[in-house]
Amino acid sequence: MQHFINVILPIPLEKLFTYSVSNADFDYLKPGMRVAVPFGKSKIYTGLVYEIHSTPPEVYEAKEIHRILDEHPIVNQLQLKHWRWIADYYMCTIGEVFRSAMPSAFLLESETLILKNEKGVVNEGDLNDDEFLVYEALLHQSILKVHEVSAIVERKNVLPILNRLIEKQVILLKDEIYERYIPKLVRYVKLGINYTSEEKLEELLEALTRAPKQSQVVLSLFQLQAREKKPIKIDDLSIASGGSKAVIKALIDKGVLEEYRIQTDRVNYEGIHTDYGLKSLNSHQKKALEDIRQNFDKKKVTLLHGVTSSGKTEVYVKLIEECLKEGKQALYLLPEIALTTQLISRLQDYFGEKIAVYHSKYSVHERVEVWNNVIQKKSKAQIVIGARSALYLPYSNLGLIIVDEEHEGSFKQFDPAPRYHARDAAIVLANLHGSNIILGSATPSIESYHNSQTGKYGYASIERRFGNVLMPDIELVDLKEQTRKRRMKGHFSERLLNEVTESLENGEQVILFQNRRGFAPIVECTTCGHSPQCPNCDVSLTYHQYKKQLRCHYCSHHIALPESCEACGSQTLDTKGFGTEQVEQEFKTLFPEAKVGRMDLDTTRGKYGYEKIITAFEQQELDVLVGTQMLTKGLDFRNVSLVGVMNADSLLNFPDYRAHERSYQLLTQVAGRAGRTKKRGKVIIQSYNPYHQILKQVSVSDYENMYKEQLYEREQFLYPPVNRIIKITFKHKNYNSLNEAAEWFAKSLRNVFGKGILGPEYPPIARIRNQYIKNVIIKIPLGQPLGKTKNSIKRIERSFNAISQFKSVRVIYNVDHI
Repeated sequence: MQHFINVILPIPLEKLFTYSVSNADFDYLKPGMRVAVPFGKSKIYTGLVYEIHSTPPEVYEAKEIHRILDEHPIVNQLQLKHWRWIADYYMCTIGEVFRSAMPSAFLLESETLILKNEKGVVNEGDLNDDEFLVYEALLHQSILKVHEVSAIVERKNVLPILNRLIEKQVILLKDEIYERYIPKLVRYVKLGINYTSEEKLEELLEALTRAPKQSQVVLSLFQLQAREKKPIKIDDLSIASGGSKAVIKALIDKGVLEEYRIQTDRVNYEGIHTDYGLKSLNSHQKKALEDIRQNFDKKKVTLLHGVTSSGKTEVYVKLIEECLKEGKQALYLLPEIALTTQLISRLQDYFGEKIAVYHSKYSVHERVEVWNNVIQKKSKAQIVIGARSALYLPYSNLGLIIVDEEHEGSFKQFDPAPRYHARDAAIVLANLHGSNIILGSATPSIESYHNSQTGKYGYASIERRFGNVLMPDIELVDLKEQTRKRRMKGHFSERLLNEVTESLENGEQVILFQNRRGFAPIVECTTCGHSPQCPNCDVSLTYHQYKKQLRCHYCSHHIALPESCEACGSQTLDTKGFGTEQVEQEFKTLFPEAKVGRMDLDTTRGKYGYEKIITAFEQQELDVLVGTQMLTKGLDFRNVSLVGVMNADSLLNFPDYRAHERSYQLLTQVAGRAGRTKKRGKVIIQSYNPYHQILKQVSVSDYENMYKEQLYEREQFLYPPVNRIIKITFKHKNYNSLNEAAEWFAKSLRNVFGKGILGPEYPPIARIRNQYIKNVIIKIPLGQPLGKTKNSIKRIERSFNAISQFKSVRVIYNVDHI
């Protein structure tokens, strides 16, 4: 009887692929194991076994698998269910979820090696020039790779040449599979086996009297062994003895010392583990904890609405502690990698080395180690802290999920697929595991708050700051009035400068928020009005003074700052608008004594970029921190007394139905960084329109009224939470083809759904990376079945792809677009 497996391949194709397996492999294989499989003429190597069965495919002859790559499944059944849900809900393929979920080291790569055929008889006269070049190279080199052949013959497509050489029996092809994960092996050293007896040891020390450095190394080894009672690293021995690595190597070569290696995790906790419960909960936190437990008993998703600095983390710690006592795993999701830096050190004080961290700034090897630790249920991975990708880890015993700062847009993935929302995917994951889930925020999203008000979610709140510290005093400054009275210095109002001066004199720290990086968004010629544009995108280039560059923030195209106007040749270039770089420079001019740091995408690119800046600010090495919205997300600085918002208008005047909600959240969050200990903090918000309703609501922390107003507007215009939204984006390099395709698709949608179709429309930036973009938005009433709606859209897409002129137009779905 024949046996088959269905395999998920990491490619964006809808269906699973069927391969045949032998009886022995059939008994051995389990869903979740990786297999090497052939696919088409080229090979995509890593497939994941989805199911095992005995039904042959109807349309094609099933190929055999190459080999099995795992001894045990590295993906469990609950993960596969979760992946299937993500693929179905967010209208992508399970192959795209597989590629996104797995650390790339698990997706093995193949390299085709080209060898000389030793058995073949080569007639050099039969070879043309290109073939002879390859043959000649193999006479000097035993193995060639495809890209090396391409370089030798100076052609991209070398397959025809290789095929002809195979027919002429000149070469052989061999496929090698390379596993990309390389374990970290640390070098250790011990005394050689010949010198373990006392007599031999005495002889050795006598012989080494004429080599004092080598003698010192051996004596240091004894001292370290006596003191530490554990294997000795070569690095530690080198430091302890003061001897160089060369001296140790000489002793290894002589056989006096013996070198060996031990596999070690790349990420290890180093620090002092203090006992649980560093802070006892106050009455407000205890009440919230009790409410959360009651909701957990009812198996409800629970929203914790706690004002900034109310001590939500301490409540989470208590819940994690209870979860660990039951022997279960806990997942702590954060929207921003910057946040993990601060949180890790805090949680390590409570839980020691039970914590694993997983996010994209970690190397692929470090992520593989965390994956393996989670699947093996090791004690060092009982609590996983991470950004949205931590959802994908192979949990088998999940007891608690915490989604902190649940309102954050960073939880939504935009590119590439799957375009999932980590908060919603986490709720489904908790459901699959039967675990508790808590969503925490000082400014909950309208959807989550609406769900708690309608009884779908449980609700708990903390309305007082920890230690009864007062909420910050928020003051609105009218930039129009300040400019008219000539009280502005650069982009700083007189009021903000006075407060900054006072804070710095008192030895307190200041945060300045400007939600735009770079020096200035536009460089303009004051003679002819020309502004340098990106050649690949419909957007002006941003000036970065630090590198004297104009950069595109969409495709990273950059040029040196021109000395004169490219249009009229005039040298009258001026900048419009301002970013964090300009704020930093102006501040240094106004306060030359102050130490200023900047935190934006440009300064946090490295693995430890966030950590360095946050630690320097925490330890008060910096007086002022200028930054973008990275600053707003739950960071806890104890000595910040003043927060300045440089220009609130850029947030409010944004063409998006969520602009006002986001502005409220962002401004409230950044205000919450001020005055987190005893003294009341101060926040100054500069705006040309200080009478705007949202700014007034921020200044008095009136979340309830903001929610009611926004909900009323959403009900009027049919936006979430009263409707669902699917955004369909069309991309193509040809302007006319895109227009035709988008119109055809929108017309088909209107024929099926009637109303609720907006577009097709160009977005504010209508071309990115030389691809024109058009959007269609579908509004789906809550009563309309979502599954049927998606099936109808997919049917239209199949008809769309059948039209030859539309085949090259890319269609992208964004479900629950935010």
